[in-house]
Amino acid sequence: MDRKLTIFFTSDMHGYFSPVDYARNCRAEAGLANIAANFKDDGNTLILDGGDTLQGSPFTYWLYSRTEEKSLIPAKLMNLAGYQFITLGNHDFNYGAAELERYLEALDAKCLCANVEGLRYNEKYAIRTLDNGLRVGITGVTSQFVPFWEKPENIIGLRFTDAFEAARDALVELKKQNVDLTVCIYHGGFERDADTGALLSKTDENEGWRICQELDYNILLTGHQHMAVENKCVKGTFTCQPPDKARQYIRMDVTVDERGAVTAESCLCPAGDVTPESFSQILEPLEARVTAFIDTPLGHIDIALLPDEPLARALNGSLIADFFNQVQLEASGADLSCTSLANSLRGFSVDVTVRDVVASYVFPNTLKTIRVDRAVLKKALERSAAYFTLDESGTPRVSESFLSPIVQHFNFDYISGVEAAIDLRRPVGDRVVSIRWKDKELPPDLSLTMCMNSYRASGAGGYEFYTECETVREQPEEIAELILSYIDRHPQITVDKTKWLTVLY
Repeated sequence: MDRKLTIFFTSDMHGYFSPVDYARNCRAEAGLANIAANFKDDGNTLILDGGDTLQGSPFTYWLYSRTEEKSLIPAKLMNLAGYQFITLGNHDFNYGAAELERYLEALDAKCLCANVEGLRYNEKYAIRTLDNGLRVGITGVTSQFVPFWEKPENIIGLRFTDAFEAARDALVELKKQNVDLTVCIYHGGFERDADTGALLSKTDENEGWRICQELDYNILLTGHQHMAVENKCVKGTFTCQPPDKARQYIRMDVTVDERGAVTAESCLCPAGDVTPESFSQILEPLEARVTAFIDTPLGHIDIALLPDEPLARALNGSLIADFFNQVQLEASGADLSCTSLANSLRGFSVDVTVRDVVASYVFPNTLKTIRVDRAVLKKALERSAAYFTLDESGTPRVSESFLSPIVQHFNFDYISGVEAAIDLRRPVGDRVVSIRWKDKELPPDLSLTMCMNSYRASGAGGYEFYTECETVREQPEEIAELILSYIDRHPQITVDKTKWLTVLY
């Protein structure tokens, strides 16, 4: 007789508990509260989370920086949603081990993170027997890069071991327990494309493909990459991944037949627009306080940073971009900084608020520093120079390649630290006429460090050459959070007003 299991899985919620769009200050069909309205536990159900729960939204920024409640609120909400097992994401360590243990102590769900040692209220694996008799073996692991990203003081007393090896060892132990199927919750993603096997990353930050290939878990639930992946099967392991910020969740329907064969189908489901009253009673009073906080000025900028039209800001420079680069340079310690701007953005008044930040830096990116030289910088500048074309009168316009098939003003980059000049009268690919570093032409044999968002560092947007550059540093905080922290440290800000790019035409 077939026995069935339903899995509800979330990951990378990043503090988006409420159905709120903080940038636009309106209701959204997102958030844990709305997702939880879809959870139904009939006794043959697992409700699981893959980590990165505690950090990443204006709500949690306020919660952890301005209140004493801190982790007790996320734990209360997770309990209300009915979670049974979780693993930890790299960002869950951002507030230190003591605060993380406070969260885990208040949590009804068991924490399973087999490659973290020294953390209270954490186990390597568990076995759950369902009402239909199915014995399910469950473990969790997190990306082993946490010690490279996290502040040392936040992980004192903790030891992080190899994620793949921990998953392998847990599988061995689970099989000894005579379970009917095995589940691994992995706060990591895929180093190869789940369909083609094409290499996506050369590091072992993400090892989902390897786990599927070399271990025989029945189910691998992934996260960390913020990719929407549903209904994949890699070498017999059923796998999937929800996107970030509680916009969607995974429902997986699993069948174990009378011979013990396991099959599963997973789908991405929308959060929906229903908010249970039990969540509203907790969240609405808190969100009223958050709204007041994020609309209260955090600091003062010496000049309003109002957005120009995309073409005008590309031609003349953007003080908003200069400010973002200013933040990134301090956070990274790099020689140069590169940023891009969204197709549309709010900008900053002189009295800057949290809402200004989240509505102006809208990308869910982290910061990466790589090593570059003149040849790499020329390629980067040439790619951005291709943003322009000249009409018959010699007037600059936006190139059709940046408008179709989608509008992509965000693929024009602003670089601070070198003074460059491009000439639009020259052919595309040969428009860079000067790259100056410290008042001299940058020599070809001098290497510099340059920070940029993780999306760009991946080569996306026509910048594939960045993937060949040496990685110097990766920082796990989202750039929007780096901007908020910068304003907290520097309540009186003078924005860099250097004209880094000269456009000739």
